[in-house]
Amino acid sequence: MFATTPLKIVAVSAGLSSPSSTRLLADRLAEAARERLTADQDRRVEVRVVELRDLAVDIANHLVTGFPPAGLKEAIDAVTAADGLIAVSPVFTASYSGLFKSFFDLVDNTALTGKPVLIAATGGTPRHSLVLEHAMRPLFAYLRAVVLPTSVYAASEDWGSSGDEYTEGLPSRIRRAGGELASAVTGRTISGASRALTLDDGEDAVVPFAQQLADLRVR
Repeated sequence: MFATTPLKIVAVSAGLSSPSSTRLLADRLAEAARERLTADQDRRVEVRVVELRDLAVDIANHLVTGFPPAGLKEAIDAVTAADGLIAVSPVFTASYSGLFKSFFDLVDNTALTGKPVLIAATGGTPRHSLVLEHAMRPLFAYLRAVVLPTSVYAASEDWGSSGDEYTEGLPSRIRRAGGELASAVTGRTISGASRALTLDDGEDAVVPFAQQLADLRVR
Protein backbone atom coordinates (compact mmCIF):
# COMPACT_ATOMS: atom_id res chain seq x y z
CA MET A 1 0.00 0.00 0.00
CA PHE A 2 1.43 3.34 -1.05
CA ALA A 3 1.45 6.40 1.16
CA THR A 4 -1.20 8.96 0.23
CA THR A 5 0.64 12.07 1.34
CA PRO A 6 2.14 13.92 -1.63
CA LEU A 7 5.83 14.48 -2.15
CA LYS A 8 6.60 18.17 -1.82
CA ILE A 9 9.20 19.95 -3.93
CA VAL A 10 9.81 23.60 -3.03
CA ALA A 11 11.94 25.93 -5.14
CA VAL A 12 13.22 29.21 -3.69
CA SER A 13 13.90 31.89 -6.29
CA ALA A 14 15.79 35.05 -5.34
CA GLY A 15 15.35 36.75 -8.70
CA LEU A 16 14.54 40.46 -8.50
CA SER A 17 13.28 41.26 -11.98
CA SER A 18 10.06 40.26 -13.69
CA PRO A 19 10.36 38.23 -15.82
CA SER A 20 13.39 36.67 -14.19
CA SER A 21 15.89 34.15 -15.55
CA THR A 22 16.36 33.00 -11.94
CA ARG A 23 12.66 32.18 -11.65
CA LEU A 24 12.76 30.49 -15.06
CA LEU A 25 15.63 28.26 -13.95
CA ALA A 26 13.81 27.43 -10.71
CA ASP A 27 10.68 26.48 -12.68
CA ARG A 28 12.59 24.24 -15.08
CA LEU A 29 14.49 22.45 -12.33
CA ALA A 30 11.27 21.87 -10.38
CA GLU A 31 9.56 20.53 -13.48
CA ALA A 32 12.47 18.18 -14.22
CA ALA A 33 12.28 16.80 -10.67
CA ARG A 34 8.49 16.50 -10.85
CA GLU A 35 8.62 14.61 -14.16
CA ARG A 36 11.18 12.14 -12.81
CA LEU A 37 9.27 11.63 -9.55
CA THR A 38 6.00 11.08 -11.40
CA ALA A 39 7.64 8.50 -13.65
CA ASP A 40 9.42 6.64 -10.84
CA GLN A 41 6.72 6.23 -8.16
CA ASP A 42 2.96 6.41 -7.54
CA ARG A 43 2.65 9.25 -5.05
CA ARG A 44 1.35 12.67 -6.02
CA VAL A 45 3.93 15.40 -6.41
CA GLU A 46 3.30 18.97 -5.32
CA VAL A 47 5.59 21.74 -6.57
CA ARG A 48 5.73 25.23 -5.11
CA VAL A 49 7.98 28.17 -5.98
CA VAL A 50 8.71 30.75 -3.27
CA GLU A 51 9.47 34.15 -4.82
CA LEU A 52 11.68 36.06 -2.38
CA ARG A 53 11.13 39.37 -4.18
CA ASP A 54 7.54 39.27 -2.95
CA LEU A 55 8.73 38.73 0.63
CA ALA A 56 11.58 41.29 0.72
CA VAL A 57 9.82 43.74 3.06
CA ASP A 58 8.64 40.94 5.35
CA ILE A 59 12.20 39.54 5.51
CA ALA A 60 13.59 42.94 6.48
CA ASN A 61 10.90 43.39 9.14
CA HIS A 62 11.60 39.97 10.59
CA LEU A 63 15.34 40.69 10.80
CA VAL A 64 14.57 43.86 12.76
CA THR A 65 11.70 42.71 14.98
CA GLY A 66 12.33 38.98 15.32
CA PHE A 67 8.72 38.20 14.40
CA PRO A 68 7.83 36.88 10.93
CA PRO A 69 4.69 38.19 9.20
CA ALA A 70 2.19 35.48 8.27
CA GLY A 71 3.24 35.23 4.61
CA LEU A 72 6.91 34.87 5.44
CA LYS A 73 6.25 32.32 8.17
CA GLU A 74 4.20 30.25 5.75
CA ALA A 75 7.04 30.35 3.19
CA ILE A 76 9.62 29.29 5.79
CA ASP A 77 7.33 26.47 6.94
CA ALA A 78 6.94 25.30 3.32
CA VAL A 79 10.72 25.21 2.86
CA THR A 80 11.36 23.28 6.07
CA ALA A 81 8.54 20.80 5.37
CA ALA A 82 9.61 20.08 1.79
CA ASP A 83 10.83 16.61 0.80
CA GLY A 84 13.25 18.24 -1.61
CA LEU A 85 14.47 21.82 -1.93
CA ILE A 86 15.70 23.78 -4.95
CA ALA A 87 17.56 27.00 -4.16
CA VAL A 88 18.32 29.46 -6.97
CA SER A 89 20.02 32.85 -6.68
CA PRO A 90 21.31 35.43 -9.12
CA VAL A 91 24.99 36.25 -8.71
CA PHE A 92 25.85 39.57 -7.05
CA THR A 93 29.49 40.58 -6.43
CA ALA A 94 30.69 36.99 -6.87
CA SER A 95 28.23 35.52 -4.36
CA TYR A 96 24.55 34.82 -3.81
CA SER A 97 22.27 37.82 -3.39
CA GLY A 98 21.69 39.56 -0.06
CA LEU A 99 17.98 38.73 -0.29
CA PHE A 100 18.80 35.03 -0.69
CA LYS A 101 21.15 35.09 2.32
CA SER A 102 18.69 37.07 4.45
CA PHE A 103 15.93 34.54 3.85
CA PHE A 104 18.05 31.54 4.80
CA ASP A 105 19.35 33.43 7.83
CA LEU A 106 15.76 33.19 9.10
CA VAL A 107 15.62 29.39 8.71
CA ASP A 108 16.55 27.53 11.88
CA ASN A 109 20.03 26.08 11.46
CA THR A 110 18.78 22.55 12.13
CA ALA A 111 15.56 22.73 10.09
CA LEU A 112 17.18 21.50 6.86
CA THR A 113 19.18 18.66 8.42
CA GLY A 114 19.29 15.72 6.00
CA LYS A 115 17.12 17.45 3.40
CA PRO A 116 18.18 17.03 -0.25
CA VAL A 117 18.98 20.43 -1.74
CA LEU A 118 19.66 21.23 -5.38
CA ILE A 119 21.59 24.51 -5.75
CA ALA A 120 21.55 26.68 -8.85
CA ALA A 121 22.48 30.21 -9.90
CA THR A 122 22.16 32.61 -12.79
CA GLY A 123 24.55 35.27 -14.04
CA GLY A 124 25.62 37.25 -17.03
CA THR A 125 28.88 35.42 -17.64
CA PRO A 126 30.17 31.86 -17.14
CA ARG A 127 33.06 33.25 -15.07
CA HIS A 128 30.76 33.46 -12.04
CA SER A 129 29.83 29.76 -12.03
CA LEU A 130 32.15 29.01 -9.09
CA VAL A 131 29.68 30.81 -6.82
CA LEU A 132 27.94 27.44 -6.56
CA GLU A 133 30.96 25.73 -5.00
CA HIS A 134 32.53 28.64 -3.11
CA ALA A 135 29.37 30.21 -1.64
CA MET A 136 26.15 28.23 -2.01
CA ARG A 137 27.40 24.73 -1.25
CA PRO A 138 29.12 25.81 2.00
CA LEU A 139 25.98 27.69 3.08
CA PHE A 140 23.78 24.59 2.87
CA ALA A 141 26.49 22.36 4.28
CA TYR A 142 26.45 24.63 7.34
CA LEU A 143 22.66 24.17 7.50
CA ARG A 144 23.31 20.39 7.49
CA ALA A 145 21.41 19.81 4.28
CA VAL A 146 22.48 17.14 1.79
CA VAL A 147 23.64 19.17 -1.20
CA LEU A 148 23.30 17.17 -4.40
CA PRO A 149 26.37 16.50 -6.54
CA THR A 150 25.10 18.29 -9.64
CA SER A 151 24.57 22.04 -9.39
CA VAL A 152 23.33 24.17 -12.28
CA TYR A 153 24.68 27.54 -13.37
CA ALA A 154 22.98 29.39 -16.22
CA ALA A 155 24.80 32.28 -17.87
CA SER A 156 22.99 34.49 -20.36
CA GLU A 157 24.53 32.59 -23.27
CA ASP A 158 23.32 29.21 -21.94
CA TRP A 159 19.66 29.88 -22.64
CA GLY A 160 18.80 28.19 -25.91
CA SER A 161 22.18 26.41 -26.07
CA SER A 162 22.23 22.67 -26.71
CA GLY A 163 25.91 22.21 -25.85
CA ASP A 164 28.50 20.49 -28.02
CA GLU A 165 30.49 17.26 -28.12
CA TYR A 166 32.53 18.32 -25.08
CA THR A 167 29.94 19.98 -22.84
CA GLU A 168 26.36 19.46 -21.77
CA GLY A 169 23.85 22.14 -22.69
CA LEU A 170 21.61 23.73 -20.08
CA PRO A 171 18.58 21.46 -20.77
CA SER A 172 20.60 18.29 -20.19
CA ARG A 173 22.13 19.69 -16.99
CA ILE A 174 18.65 20.59 -15.74
CA ARG A 175 17.39 17.07 -16.46
CA ARG A 176 20.36 15.47 -14.73
CA ALA A 177 20.05 17.67 -11.65
CA GLY A 178 16.29 17.15 -11.46
CA GLY A 179 16.81 13.42 -11.69
CA GLU A 180 19.33 13.49 -8.83
CA LEU A 181 16.87 15.41 -6.66
CA ALA A 182 14.11 12.92 -7.47
CA SER A 183 16.38 9.98 -6.60
CA ALA A 184 17.35 11.60 -3.31
CA VAL A 185 13.73 12.35 -2.41
CA THR A 186 12.46 8.86 -3.12
CA GLY A 187 15.45 7.39 -1.34
CA ARG A 188 14.29 9.19 1.81
CA THR A 189 10.53 8.88 1.61
CA ILE A 190 9.15 5.93 -0.39
CA SER A 191 6.32 4.31 1.61
CA GLY A 192 7.49 6.24 4.65
CA ALA A 193 10.75 4.27 4.82
CA SER A 194 14.22 5.00 3.56
CA ARG A 195 16.07 2.88 1.04
CA ALA A 196 19.70 2.85 0.05
CA LEU A 197 20.52 4.45 -3.29
CA THR A 198 21.75 1.93 -5.85
CA LEU A 199 23.59 2.03 -9.13
CA ASP A 200 20.20 2.28 -10.83
CA ASP A 201 20.01 5.83 -9.49
CA GLY A 202 23.14 6.78 -11.40
CA GLU A 203 26.76 6.79 -10.38
CA ASP A 204 26.78 10.52 -9.65
CA ALA A 205 23.95 10.17 -7.14
CA VAL A 206 25.13 7.10 -5.27
CA VAL A 207 28.52 7.80 -3.77
CA PRO A 208 28.31 11.52 -2.91
CA PHE A 209 24.76 11.29 -1.54
CA ALA A 210 25.52 8.26 0.62
CA GLN A 211 28.72 9.87 1.85
CA GLN A 212 26.92 13.07 2.83
CA LEU A 213 24.31 11.08 4.76
CA ALA A 214 27.11 9.28 6.62
CA ASP A 215 28.74 12.62 7.43
CA LEU A 216 25.48 13.93 8.86
CA ARG A 217 25.13 10.95 11.21
CA VAL A 218 28.40 11.75 12.95
CA ARG A 219 27.67 15.44 13.55
